[in-house]
Amino acid sequence: MKSTRLILISSLVAVLPSMGAVRLPKIFSDNMMLQRDMPIHVWGWADPAEVVTVDLSGTNAKATTTPEGTWSVELPAKSVGENLELVVSGSNHLVVKNIIMGDIWVCSGQSNMEMSLQGCLGAAEDIKAAAWPKIRRIKFARTSSGWPERDAPAARSWDVCSPETVPNFTAVGFYFAREVQKQTGVPIGIVDTNWGGTRIEPWISPDGIEAVPELAAASAAKQKAIDHYRQQLPMELARMDQWLANTKRQLSNGSSVTEPPVITPPPSAGWSNLYHAMIQPIVKFPIKGALWYQGEANGSEGMSYFYKMQALIGGWRHQWNQGDFPFYFAQLASFDDATEDPAGPGWANIREAQAKAQSIPNTGMAVIIDTVPLAETADIHPKNKFDVGARLARLALAHDYQQSIEFCGPQLKSFSVEGDKIHLSFTHVGTGLMIGNKQGRKPATESNTDTLKQFSIAGSDQKWFPANAVIENDKITVSSPQVKEPVAVRYAFCMNPAGANLYNREGLPASPFRTDDWKSTP
Repeated sequence: MKSTRLILISSLVAVLPSMGAVRLPKIFSDNMMLQRDMPIHVWGWADPAEVVTVDLSGTNAKATTTPEGTWSVELPAKSVGENLELVVSGSNHLVVKNIIMGDIWVCSGQSNMEMSLQGCLGAAEDIKAAAWPKIRRIKFARTSSGWPERDAPAARSWDVCSPETVPNFTAVGFYFAREVQKQTGVPIGIVDTNWGGTRIEPWISPDGIEAVPELAAASAAKQKAIDHYRQQLPMELARMDQWLANTKRQLSNGSSVTEPPVITPPPSAGWSNLYHAMIQPIVKFPIKGALWYQGEANGSEGMSYFYKMQALIGGWRHQWNQGDFPFYFAQLASFDDATEDPAGPGWANIREAQAKAQSIPNTGMAVIIDTVPLAETADIHPKNKFDVGARLARLALAHDYQQSIEFCGPQLKSFSVEGDKIHLSFTHVGTGLMIGNKQGRKPATESNTDTLKQFSIAGSDQKWFPANAVIENDKITVSSPQVKEPVAVRYAFCMNPAGANLYNREGLPASPFRTDDWKSTP
């Protein structure tokens, strides 16, 4: 009970104004990166009415601390800069050294984003060669909160990428950063803020929930809990006031001090707790974009996950106030026993929702169903994070760094039924469709002997049969002698579509899809 009371009192203190010496948020540390080409925000805490001066290698600004103990300044944007020094002066003097300008990407989600480089396929050689001084990374500790926190919990300050520091980097973030840095020369920063096993709901901001009509019930439940909490607060505060008065008397007369009352924490209802603690504190910090790898914990969902992605992305963008910044995400990889049964979709429904999330402006999806060998299908943490990071990097290189490259694999565009056949057309065919063969981290190569796998076809009776699928002029024709009047096709629409092998010649796999909207099968 004592530890609970101490935690609650600490939480109460955390929302009170900070007094004393000038302080910076933990995201400001030696070796940090600042976002290039955007106004530079610097903020912190000090005594009320204290004048704070901020200087970044000769560019400076002043601010007077508010009655609540906060201050902030804005410095002009810089396009380039290395080994810069940030000096913050008030009643004390703070110096942040070895700052570099570059592009900062927030890497968030659950364990497959959190997974460190040292546990991944082929990482030993990558670690040895990891002298990438223009890649920087900060790691946040796992923390949740029922209310918006002022400062993010840094588990590690900013690190310069090296063989010594890189083993614990997010592997997906590292491979993304290395590819973009290699291709463009632009310094890349990684904000490593993620938590294994977490659902999407705790990462969504409250205003993100409120902005999506399909989440109205969740928003209403959360507001009801908040209203009830606010109704209880006067009684909680009265008990705390009584304790404070008693404690003052006890201290003055030398008697024993009683334990503080338990203050009920604010309600969570499963929403926004991680956003409050691990995202909200940095929304003043300009970024280039975000990378997201999550969904396993929401794996039983379908289109509801799309609405939550709308809330997640929309809420973050609203809070950062940078417009529709890039938001790229990984579709779920293959998992569990290999199957070709499209009537038992498992994660297929959430992959479909993830694919639909590409309709949100300035987003992109990396398809990774081909990154899990049969020997690893029971492991929810695939070891090939190289392809995940590299495919996310292709999205950024094409959209944000003006490279003329194909950035994703084939995606269904349209279909037509002719007799006993269904014809499929695709976007993102690149230089052509191919039957691909993928081994480990090696690029997919074209197979001249294999056939397309994981295609199924059904008639109006909704009974599915394995289909013959052939590539014809960068379209696909699907048929089966068991279905004389077909109406629908599915591709890789199951939990683990092992052997799915439709690619474009750029080596990027096709996203799973279906042409039907059947909610169930007989």
